[in-house]
Amino acid sequence: MASRESDWRREAENSILLKSVSHWREKPERWFRGSYNRLPETVRVNPMSEEKDWVESWLSGIGANRIPWFSGPGSAWEMPFDRGSAEEEVKSLMAALHETGRITRQEAVSMLPVLALDPTPGQIILDLCASPGSKTTQICEHLGDSGAVIANEVISGRVNTLVTNVQRHASRTVLVVQHDGRHMPKVPGSGFDGVLVDVPCTGSGTTRKNPDVWGKWRPSSGRSLHSLQYDLLSRAIELTKPGGRVVYSTCSLDPIENEAVVARVVAGGKVRVVPCGDSLSGVPSKPGMANWPLLNDRGELDTESESEEYLLPTKDKTVSSQLNDCLRVWNDEIGGGGFFLAVLERIMEEDVSGSIDPFPSQKTFDDPEAFPQPIDEKRKRELREVWGSVPTNMWSRGKSLLWSSDEIREIWGAQRTRKSGRELIPGDRWRPLKVIHLGLIAARLRKGRLDRTVSRAARRLREEISGPFVNVEENVIDDILRGKEPLRTDISSLQDTDRGSRILVGSRGYCLAVWVGNRVTPMVSQSERTVMRGVRDLSFEPKEEE
Repeated sequence: MASRESDWRREAENSILLKSVSHWREKPERWFRGSYNRLPETVRVNPMSEEKDWVESWLSGIGANRIPWFSGPGSAWEMPFDRGSAEEEVKSLMAALHETGRITRQEAVSMLPVLALDPTPGQIILDLCASPGSKTTQICEHLGDSGAVIANEVISGRVNTLVTNVQRHASRTVLVVQHDGRHMPKVPGSGFDGVLVDVPCTGSGTTRKNPDVWGKWRPSSGRSLHSLQYDLLSRAIELTKPGGRVVYSTCSLDPIENEAVVARVVAGGKVRVVPCGDSLSGVPSKPGMANWPLLNDRGELDTESESEEYLLPTKDKTVSSQLNDCLRVWNDEIGGGGFFLAVLERIMEEDVSGSIDPFPSQKTFDDPEAFPQPIDEKRKRELREVWGSVPTNMWSRGKSLLWSSDEIREIWGAQRTRKSGRELIPGDRWRPLKVIHLGLIAARLRKGRLDRTVSRAARRLREEISGPFVNVEENVIDDILRGKEPLRTDISSLQDTDRGSRILVGSRGYCLAVWVGNRVTPMVSQSERTVMRGVRDLSFEPKEEE
């Protein structure tokens, strides 16, 4: 490892990236000193977790510090160790807190775009390039249980990662879809309240996280990505309602990927750059650049090749004057990664030339069986029998019952048109969206029947249903979390008819999903047990053998 660290150091000191930075800012050696050492571990605390206060107290107790500029509904913390270097009990509990959605491991600068977007409950938000999902879950925290975030990812492998992260977070407001962001359908038809466009980039600001960047980065890479970045941002603008907000961001330092892209869309007259506002007022940053050089792959001024005009600094003063309202975050100034973002406001009225054809096609559009569907009357009757009532916005997909927000249901129910505007697609379906996952997993099915209520949903479902909940003494929950499995007859509040899936509720409101047979067995993950034992300050005692 020491040898590899030495190799990285030599690559960094002789890198094209370091040479290029000397063209973008003064004192590049200062930037270099703040761009080499490994990043500290940083986490975001989920404000929707009932253990939020306990988690924050635990973080403070192990020496973590609040990130002072973070202005979200929860909190963000810098740990007293580098990324991935937590040890022993701290490592174990951090992993459990992340896997159960109480915290999200996320690079600090990666939290900035959602703070700039500043979503509010009830809004419909698009995360155009969403995987791995840390920004998506951050948007969910701003929305609470009201609104919707459509999280889009085009690459199948990255979609799987995105779904894993939103399931871990357990939000009702998320809808995961799979599309090429350049051709994202306009759903809802009126446009999104806000769009986040965190585009693929060369990652020149990530040297503290990805040291291989030192040897691999070249200016030509930014030029090759510019058109894709522009196309994604252009589509995001088209999808945004007038007055709505688009946040464009990269983890790149190269103005070709940043200010040049923003200048190009501003020149189109549909958006203007607006200041980032109070939500980012405390972030150590610099204004965007209005002038920049074109560089060759030696990190020198490019005086030989012909460059497309849109890569050059604009001569339009109306456009260039707005670039100062973009935000540049340099590694050395924030003590983390490098970053760029711009907040754009849609100012052009909607184009009505593509309005719905008064004589729409009479074709039928059926969603694939793999897509989530609202539960049918048969399922509703079963839920009334088992749960006592049926929460609104329940869906069925495969072996799961899903629970969403009202706004997701409204998206499904709305009529919409294809891109051409000539073909009306009736409501009560997903087309043209390709839906991979939605909402919170509330229950599991087995052989077509309700099998068990999912622990992660239990506390929130308690406000909606009554059937599976059984009140018990706190020591019963403590004993089960310690590894014991009491006999059903040992718990006085359990009746002879209490068998199968149940949720035990202690006097302090803690919910524990169990399976009641002759014995009472916990039906929660090992990570969930680890967190609950930590919150309740319990040591683990393996169950006794008979």
